[in-house]
Amino acid sequence: MTARRGRRTALRKRRGRSWKRWQQWKRWKPWVVCGAVLLLELFLIWSPLRPFAAGGLLLGIVGAVLWWLWRTDRMARDRDRAWREEDAVRAGLRSLARADAMTGTEFEDLVAGLCRRDGCADVRRVGGAGDNGVDVTGRLPDGRSMIIQCKRYAPHRAVAGRDLRDLLGSRVHFGADLAICVTTARFSRPAQAFAEQNGIATLHRDHVGLWNSGAALGSLLGVSDAGQGDVRHRVRWKKTYG
Repeated sequence: MTARRGRRTALRKRRGRSWKRWQQWKRWKPWVVCGAVLLLELFLIWSPLRPFAAGGLLLGIVGAVLWWLWRTDRMARDRDRAWREEDAVRAGLRSLARADAMTGTEFEDLVAGLCRRDGCADVRRVGGAGDNGVDVTGRLPDGRSMIIQCKRYAPHRAVAGRDLRDLLGSRVHFGADLAICVTTARFSRPAQAFAEQNGIATLHRDHVGLWNSGAALGSLLGVSDAGQGDVRHRVRWKKTYG
């Protein structure tokens, strides 16, 4: 069903692009025809202007060919960019489906593996009984020590503020430079506000999909303070996950 819906969406986009190109051609067609007819009349009637008319016609043809080549190249680039964006979304969805099927321990192993992939050192999974609210420890590529709390929740759930308060205490306990909370769900508004006020990096479901699809941890940490999008993003989230 999802694949069929995606094909219908792609078909509508192609039809929309074709309709726009046709409207553009209809707008310019009268001017092109008039110019061609004028040049032809000058070429046939007034012999002194024939060289200039021929030159103008030749320049017009060359310009039209160059415009067509530029237009074709731009359309090809646009199609390639759209395909790459759609492929990145599909990859993110595949990676999220994989994470949703994991247990809490498997998700902690996944996060630890992604940290190692991105150049983090001394990465250890320490989750379990008596873990003091920390599931993964290590050092970022820039040398800062980090602790990570992993929350493998259902997509419709939210990480509460008390979880981040516990993580703040764990950062003090371990003397870590950075505390990170990673979840397959989202963060409640109080939790997000608390994280922003206390310098805790929050990686929600969208970030996990990007991270598991190849995005580097450092790039995600740079956007984690941006929260969970605007109102439209939250509406789409609610429609998708309830």
